[in-house]
Amino acid sequence: MLIPHLHFKGNCEKAIALYEKAFDTKVDEIVRFCDYDPEKWAGDNRIAHANMKIKGQAVFLNDNDCMFGNEDTSLNFPVHLIVQFQTSGELLACYEILRACSIADNPFVKTFYSELVGNFKDKFGMLWGFMVV
Repeated sequence: MLIPHLHFKGNCEKAIALYEKAFDTKVDEIVRFCDYDPEKWAGDNRIAHANMKIKGQAVFLNDNDCMFGNEDTSLNFPVHLIVQFQTSGELLACYEILRACSIADNPFVKTFYSELVGNFKDKFGMLWGFMVV
């Protein structure tokens, strides 16, 4: 599955409200930074992850100015494409093909929502996020 991921700089909640009204939809899930890691992000109500469907298409949204805690701004991008794989092996096989030509990447890590997740910018400048469902 290919999912567009929209990144906002502190105004994701307002964007969600607008998109809900414009597309007559509701957000399916919201995880705030303070919920994701209460010790590190205490009191931070920005959105770490949200998802909604717009005209049947899954869309991820967040307020994350840096991806997965990485301060490398070369990977900051307002939109990137998320590809969900069924297995880590499938993810890594695809990544190996694209990796040789990538401009910048983050190491893949395990998170509370995926056994393997990471992102990279390919040689054409497109930002990809790979994750295992």
